[in-house]
Amino acid sequence: MSDQDIQKLNAGSSISDQVAMLRRLQWRVRHTVESVLSGEYKSSFRGKGMEFDQVVKYEFGDDVRDIDWNVTARLGEPYRKKFIEEREITLLLLFEDSPSLQFGSGGVSKREALMELASLIMLLSSLNGDRISLMYCSPNGFDYQKSLNGRGRIMHAASSLLSQPKPEMLKNPHSQIPWKYVAKAAPRHSVFVWLGDFGTMERPSAWNIIRKRYQPLGFRIEDPWERNLPKSGSQSVFDPLSGSLFTLNGKSKTQRDAHQEWVNQRDESFKELFPKQADRLTLAAGEDPLDSVVKLFHTRMQQYAQG
Repeated sequence: MSDQDIQKLNAGSSISDQVAMLRRLQWRVRHTVESVLSGEYKSSFRGKGMEFDQVVKYEFGDDVRDIDWNVTARLGEPYRKKFIEEREITLLLLFEDSPSLQFGSGGVSKREALMELASLIMLLSSLNGDRISLMYCSPNGFDYQKSLNGRGRIMHAASSLLSQPKPEMLKNPHSQIPWKYVAKAAPRHSVFVWLGDFGTMERPSAWNIIRKRYQPLGFRIEDPWERNLPKSGSQSVFDPLSGSLFTLNGKSKTQRDAHQEWVNQRDESFKELFPKQADRLTLAAGEDPLDSVVKLFHTRMQQYAQG
């Protein structure tokens, strides 16, 4: 068998695995939407995906959070803001691919886990009738698919994301993200989901505009060894950024202290971008992404219920 035949066989196997994963995710997502989430998916974004209509008199039973206190004070009786709920949620999904995502101490790399999470979110949105825009960014540039709707088109977009080649190691470790374009890529009040590694980084130049225009959510994947050093003595690991091998020793206090400082810096950088806990999700590679996403939506529901 020639090298070309082997490459074709591997490509065919990879595509088959992608299709199988998407079908498995689609079945689980459909079951979850019908039996667990019900209306909570859309409700978890309540309050920002609404278009102001007019001010009307407050009546018993209306939501007190909608009271317009300026008008109420001026007229001497309670008035509230009336909104027109948008029919669909617009999702702008940014997948930031980088060589650092190729690290993996177990059977699943961070990149594989993050791509599965991205596919799950897209399938969840498709079953809720949302409109999705997908931006894939890597050190080589970016690819943008705008305003997708319908299960078939979204499934195709998820499949195209899964088939993206891995960024080359030992080159530019940073993805090329056109932030000014991102800030105008979707309508106001859209849900902006940023999936990436989120190491220590500077805030994007257009971040304040993005936070005002969209509902930003951050999703990241951690390898178990990134959270806690292995305790079973020394372990040799491969760094996809430097291309070198180095030794982790969980019994070394010096290494543990340096590692904890690194973890804290990454956490603080992530929290600075997404200060509210309900706006960010950290998932361990190999962990069930669907359960974690459901928990996040429950948290957002409770946040809105408490005002």
